Amino acid sequence: MQKLIMTRDDAWALLTEYTKGDSLLKHAMAVEVSVRGYARKFGENEDDWGITALLHDFDYERWPTLGDHPVKGSEILREKGYPDWMIRAILSHAQEITGVARESLLEKTLFACDELAGFITAASLVRPSKSVLDLEASSVKKRMKDKAFARGVKREDLVAGAELLGLPLEEHITNVIAFMRERAEALGLRGTL
Repeated sequence: MQKLIMTRDDAWALLTEYTKGDSLLKHAMAVEVSVRGYARKFGENEDDWGITALLHDFDYERWPTLGDHPVKGSEILREKGYPDWMIRAILSHAQEITGVARESLLEKTLFACDELAGFITAASLVRPSKSVLDLEASSVKKRMKDKAFARGVKREDLVAGAELLGLPLEEHITNVIAFMRERAEALGLRGTL
């Protein structure tokens, strides 16, 4: 695996060059903090994994069309010299579009954290506290049963992500909540607590 020579600051500059919307920037950070948490848990390189997660949707605001995202972004990353393993991981998070299978632990983790971080954000924001700090996995699982809540999130993707990591769904949700709590302020999820 070739070493990543870009820094988080480089990745943040690239992300903010292509992404202006606050909610998409916060989503990128939520997925980053979640994937970094798993990198620590799995003994992997936290910076490499975190930067990959931070950039997974950097092209989405400009090219939201199926087939353009994440392909356009991958072309940009390749031109800028980002490593193939990172580009592959980003392509694999949209496997249904790109055909790139999720094989590495990073690829599986990115997919597992992407939709769940968004769902946890939504579940946090509808709480009276508007906070991730008092959110529990049981509440997230209850929200999953409500098909009208966060309608765009496929419940089967949330389940499949946990399965890819070999974790029970409740444990995966608990892990991601814990990782997101570490950066609750930056994610806009401290709420009134």
